[in-house]
Amino acid sequence: PVSIVIGFTNGIAVLIGLSQVKDFLGLDIAKMPADFFSQISTLYGAISTVNPYAVGIGLLSLIIVFLWPRSWTQGGAPWKRWMARIPSTVIVLIIMTSAVTFMDLPVETIGSKFGGIPQGLPKLQLPEVSWTSFNQLIGPALTLALLGAIESLLCARVADAMTDDRHDPNQELMGQGIANCIVPFIGGLPSTGTIARTVTNIKSGAVSPVAGMVHSITLLIIVLVAAPLASNVPLACLSAILLFMAFNMGNWHEFIRLRQFTMSYKATLLATFFLTVIFDLTVAVEVGLMTAAVFFLYRMNTLTRVLPLHLPFNASYGIEAWVMEGALFFGSVSKLEIVTDPKHIIDPHSPDVIIFNFTDLLSIDNSALDIIEKFQKNLLAHGKILVIAGANGHPLKQMERLGMTKTLGKYLVGDMDEAIKVGEEFLEEKRLQKEKKAAHEDIRIVEK
Repeated sequence: PVSIVIGFTNGIAVLIGLSQVKDFLGLDIAKMPADFFSQISTLYGAISTVNPYAVGIGLLSLIIVFLWPRSWTQGGAPWKRWMARIPSTVIVLIIMTSAVTFMDLPVETIGSKFGGIPQGLPKLQLPEVSWTSFNQLIGPALTLALLGAIESLLCARVADAMTDDRHDPNQELMGQGIANCIVPFIGGLPSTGTIARTVTNIKSGAVSPVAGMVHSITLLIIVLVAAPLASNVPLACLSAILLFMAFNMGNWHEFIRLRQFTMSYKATLLATFFLTVIFDLTVAVEVGLMTAAVFFLYRMNTLTRVLPLHLPFNASYGIEAWVMEGALFFGSVSKLEIVTDPKHIIDPHSPDVIIFNFTDLLSIDNSALDIIEKFQKNLLAHGKILVIAGANGHPLKQMERLGMTKTLGKYLVGDMDEAIKVGEEFLEEKRLQKEKKAAHEDIRIVEK
């Protein structure tokens, strides 16, 4: 549901932004905790260690990233259009890395923080495989595969919304699966499509999957050739780029528009958002889907109606008709109780023919059909019949699958006119049987 997509997208944007505050302010924090509230507490406790040089680099980077594409849109000169096409993130990285390198500014860089970027390709290594390790790893492997698939498809959904395109989920998962079958042999980690990189790519002008290939080739060139230069990239500059990206990836206007939406939409979006921020994406999506499912069932229940149907006067005696609308499923079968109550069947004044009009019934599940089947058998046991009219589409297929079409036989008809005709024929047969039985009883009495 779009409410879940917006909820976790905004939640991830908050988490990305929060994770960059430390480097943006140059705070002296050895290691950031994982959970949301501990991060807030840690940042607040280290606020006195703000590095003004890091703040200056971060602010200047934000300004450049924001103004660069706008500064070249004035005028129609070709060279200005070309300048506007250069991603502002690349420009700010070059400027800030050069500034830190030549001015020797006291800020953390990739090299000072992580020891630089490994140079060269990884070596091919075959892992040790045993039955014991297989049993230990099969569960986590399936979990990672499932989570990776979900995250990649959610990421693709977000990208579709931003680019007015449509992804191929089969192609997405096949490509990711093949890659993840290869990377373990060169020491790699399982990879997925991620919203952060995807949104940054799109915001930088990417319009096709070729951008992902260019991204990979660029990283390969950096690893093989420019790794020493990349070690001087200031973390404050990277944090500014990610803060800008986090702000752009969030659909913040949806929070302003919430009052316009239904309670189910608001509850699902807010639950997914807060759970993404406070716990993690997996919990958020699970609870979000459960919330959406509960509201969906409630909504389907409210749309399902079982109503008495008024018949023509000449056909109303001995016949009772009900129209079914919407979807009869386990969440709405209670609405059948008004018709299928056993007390209603044994009542001597109750009609002998019950008609269910399925013309406007869109869907029915086994729970509802089980109740209707038992109702039909109970009617037959008391000399009464159930006629079903207008069954089509999914309800008809379900009835065929469970063998109810054979059980109903001639009492499964195409429309209400035919149902009334069948009901009147049954009532006439029953009347004749009563008269015949009464005549036999009179003869028996006379003979006796």
